[in-house]
Amino acid sequence: MLSSETEIELRPRRLANGTASRVKTVSSLILRTAAEEQEMLFDSFNRKIKDLRVSVTDRCNFRCFYCDPDPAPCTSNDPDLLTFDEIHSICEVFVSLGIEKIRLTGGEPMARKGLGVLIAQLACLKPLGLQELAMITNGSSFANKAAQLRSSGLNRITFSLDSLKPGTFRSITGSDKLSDVLDSIEAARSAGYPNIKVNAVIIRGRNDDEIVDLARFARRNSLTVRFIEFMPLDSGHMWDRKHLVSAAEIREKINSAFPIILINQSRRGETSWRYRFADGTSGEIGLIAPVTNAFCGDCSRIRLTADGHIRTCLFSTEEYDVRRLLRSGGSRTEVADLIHFAVARKTSGHTIGSPTFEYSSRSMSSIGG
Repeated sequence: MLSSETEIELRPRRLANGTASRVKTVSSLILRTAAEEQEMLFDSFNRKIKDLRVSVTDRCNFRCFYCDPDPAPCTSNDPDLLTFDEIHSICEVFVSLGIEKIRLTGGEPMARKGLGVLIAQLACLKPLGLQELAMITNGSSFANKAAQLRSSGLNRITFSLDSLKPGTFRSITGSDKLSDVLDSIEAARSAGYPNIKVNAVIIRGRNDDEIVDLARFARRNSLTVRFIEFMPLDSGHMWDRKHLVSAAEIREKINSAFPIILINQSRRGETSWRYRFADGTSGEIGLIAPVTNAFCGDCSRIRLTADGHIRTCLFSTEEYDVRRLLRSGGSRTEVADLIHFAVARKTSGHTIGSPTFEYSSRSMSSIGG
């Protein structure tokens, strides 16, 4: 158990503008009994936390400007990077506290060597309550691993694909691997992954002319294409609202070409508004509006970074160092205490667009998308 003298430091970060992010030191944690440790995770706004996003690396072979990987990411031999055993141990505690879904992210998770080993380890948590093990990838190197990772225990797959045009794809990602991504989507279909999703970040002046094309792609391939509003998560802090294409505008453009009908009247437990095609064509459209219609009120997420920090929001200015606790000999109960402590401090939502908004101290690639 943690004693009253134990201190867990929330690692200080510096924002790009030189302003220090808020840093707090947690001391005298309220301790729980082993029975209480099994309590489900509810934050102070009575939101049940059931979705864990785990970044396995901050490395990526793409250079998407809205994500902007850090110039010196962790490497597979970096001592700051959580080992597979450490990730498994932390996730086991999370599952015991009611986490139902784990999504592996990055960086690009396929850049982490031996990823199938980790997937097999995490799949062993399913008898303990884990219902789904998913991953999001840029798809550049997934095709030849699709079947293997599915047999290792990966249930669901989501691809990042912002453009179907080679030139636009290159301008956004810095890569010429569009054909590889398309091959990976087909490989996922062949391997039997259910409900394959494609995420597209829409940026005015970059790819907003492809909204209808991407909707058509969903129809032709029986996929779910989710359109995501451009968020201020680039490490260069170049985000400008003038580049934002709202979910409402995206919906109108799709609806004018292919009439769509809302499926879910509430987003409870989901990040997107879901639509089906009115003519009965297979495929689905999702609209994720973190800027103009945020899902914060129903947020069920928590995050674990590749270097072992718990974050309660993409835009959080605070994080909790579980790696340090684990490597200093912290017990399973102490890890659970820290998780509860972090969840209790989850804020009601982000403040994008308000005068009080602070950029996250990390880019999306460092946090995990």
